[in-house]
Amino acid sequence: MKLQGTSPRRAPRGFTLAELVMVVALISILAAVAVPTGRFMVKREREAELRLALRLMRNAIDEHKRLADQGMIQVDLGTEGYPKELEVLVEGVDIVGQTVKRKFLRRIPMDPMTGKAEWGLRSYQDEPDSRSWGRQNVYDVYSLSEATALDGSKYRDW
Repeated sequence: MKLQGTSPRRAPRGFTLAELVMVVALISILAAVAVPTGRFMVKREREAELRLALRLMRNAIDEHKRLADQGMIQVDLGTEGYPKELEVLVEGVDIVGQTVKRKFLRRIPMDPMTGKAEWGLRSYQDEPDSRSWGRQNVYDVYSLSEATALDGSKYRDW
């Protein structure tokens, strides 16, 4: 029998303070794990991009040198067969007996560590660990970033 004016008792709606504290604690723990992992993954991806960019440019320099050594490219005096500037790899060079220029790169890649298409350059005549470019030719490239890699080495030493 139902009494007039009374209603069945309902459970209170919403969350208790204990439930909210537990949810916030759980989300905090997950965020504390996810943020460093995400940073690590982003840094590792940028390092892979840097390795690829350095490999592309060094292979282009080596291909220019190979063609120069074979006498397929006219060599400027003092360049030792290496490109005079990095832009030569993009602009292209005349190959002996051909009317089409040979291009080694589509563009100079961006350094993912600095965010710029600027690279440290070394001439064949420079010391191996030199940080100043002698401007005779482009023998090697390196990153201008002073940051440290995941393996503890400096990006500029790659």
